[in-house]
Amino acid sequence: QVDVTAMVQLFGYVDVTDSGFVAAVLSIAFNPLFWNVVARWEHKTRALSRVFGSPRAACYTLGAVILMLNCVRSHCFTEAMKRQPKLESLDCHWAYYLGLAVLAVGTLFVISSFLALGFTGTFLESALLEPSVSFHFLSQVLHKPVYLPDPFLLFQNRHASPAGLLLTAVVAISYTIAMLYEG
Repeated sequence: QVDVTAMVQLFGYVDVTDSGFVAAVLSIAFNPLFWNVVARWEHKTRALSRVFGSPRAACYTLGAVILMLNCVRSHCFTEAMKRQPKLESLDCHWAYYLGLAVLAVGTLFVISSFLALGFTGTFLESALLEPSVSFHFLSQVLHKPVYLPDPFLLFQNRHASPAGLLLTAVVAISYTIAMLYEG
């Protein structure tokens, strides 16, 4: 038997029918689906490379689109948390400092991955260009370090939001599915 009392309490603080919450879930799920589908399509057809004149230009354009979609996702995520009720037990110093620690570690992994892989390596080099990046330390620590969920999303507790916890779980599930799809 599993005790679901905590989950029931959590869902008591989250209105999953709120349009902002739905928009956040849809934007979270859309991003990895979009970049995986577009990358596979480009890998098979090289259509973006032809349209933009080179694989590198296609990669930079696609990377810019992915970054913009991530900004939209982060905005939807933040707005969904603001519209949902706070949870008193998350509105405390230990939760705030835990969030800062997660933010620091997440930021370290994301920036380190980006610096190790470069822009084109981060944004689908294997689909658009010949792979040129060997395994780095981060790849040994994490299977796919660029899939570490956006640290901004993990820093949900600054709003003391159970919706933020649930949306962070949606991010983790979406990224896990994306990694399985790529593999």
